[in-house]
Amino acid sequence: MEKRNAFYAQSGGVTAVINATACGVIETARKHKNKIGKVYAGRNGIIGALTEDLIDTSKESASDIAALKHTPSGAFGSCRYKLKSVEESREQYERLIEVFKAHNIGYFFYNGGGDSQDTSLKVSQLSKKMGYPIQCIGIPKTVDNDLPITDNCPGFGSVAKYVAVSIKEAAFDVKSMAETSTKVFVMEVMGRHAGWIAAASGLAKEQEGDAPHIILFPEIPFDKKLVLKRVKECVEKYGFCVICVSEGTRFADGKFLADAGSTDAFGHKQLGGVAPVIADMIKQEHGYKYHWAVADYLQRAARHIASKTDVDHAYAVGKAAVQFALQGKTAVMPTIVRTSNKPYKWKIGSTTLARVANVEKMMPRNYISKDGLGITERCRTYLAPLIKGESYPPYKEGLPRYIQLKNIQVPKILNTDFKI
Repeated sequence: MEKRNAFYAQSGGVTAVINATACGVIETARKHKNKIGKVYAGRNGIIGALTEDLIDTSKESASDIAALKHTPSGAFGSCRYKLKSVEESREQYERLIEVFKAHNIGYFFYNGGGDSQDTSLKVSQLSKKMGYPIQCIGIPKTVDNDLPITDNCPGFGSVAKYVAVSIKEAAFDVKSMAETSTKVFVMEVMGRHAGWIAAASGLAKEQEGDAPHIILFPEIPFDKKLVLKRVKECVEKYGFCVICVSEGTRFADGKFLADAGSTDAFGHKQLGGVAPVIADMIKQEHGYKYHWAVADYLQRAARHIASKTDVDHAYAVGKAAVQFALQGKTAVMPTIVRTSNKPYKWKIGSTTLARVANVEKMMPRNYISKDGLGITERCRTYLAPLIKGESYPPYKEGLPRYIQLKNIQVPKILNTDFKI
């Protein structure tokens, strides 16, 4: 068989460990040079394929590729760009095939969440419809932890660790100042439709009175009266109240508390800040002095405090993706399969892209307390192993040493440009 090249790209919001997956893909492919030629990375995701803007990862040293394992964000650039169906935009697909043929690409690895798995599925379908053989493997990634089938999503464990640590540290601060100053602290975390990240803050609560005192989930309709009542109870009982709120928290009618009135490239509602909305409600009702914070990019970029478990997962799914391709599989995604809670044990499994594309996994109701304002022991059992272990990057003069690759462009072969 002719040795063919591979295309790898990162898609959607990046994470603290997505580059560890890239490392797993590239290092594994390099070990099979007799079957896989070069690994070309798409600059800015699938856009790199459409515009023939490919990066030659063979130009990077082994040590620099290894350093991806401890470097946050997307080393090759990411994108929020959703392919339409073949029927709606045949021109896009013909362009992809044109680029793949020109660069002898026979393996397609796309690293992202539900929308990205949809892209991988469409490319696999394209392969059949247009008679061009290409093996398509989706690789899981999302801080929201909302991909189905897989036990958890690479990227989530590190965000969970960051959020749990941050809420714990902030609570110590608030408690020490509560007598004469701030009595309420609200921290907003990511999670548009699923409350997994907000739930992770609950790991900081080790005993009665510990923060967070209130967790607000997208899955539970916001009850203003109940929340304000609980805030007052906490301040009177503990002297302070700490709240973790998901950006996707919504009213009973489905409207987001923080609906900014616009949408992103995937058609998702663009959300503003829900933390100040909650804080203002509390100020108006109780008059308590408050502070609020939005973790935003900090939570998903915090490689300095990544979960070792998460790093291991991220590398493993990248490695497995290449192994699956070499086994002749296509239109599949590697998954993480939990085999034991105590001690935590896991292995790599697989699922079809059709089962995960555009499907969101919400928090089970039995992971959320009856009053809707906290997590259950069942949820704690699920979450706790995912934040275990430290995987610190190397430091120099007090700062982490993160790699910036050369990202040398593959010479273009096609004469035509493609407009996105």
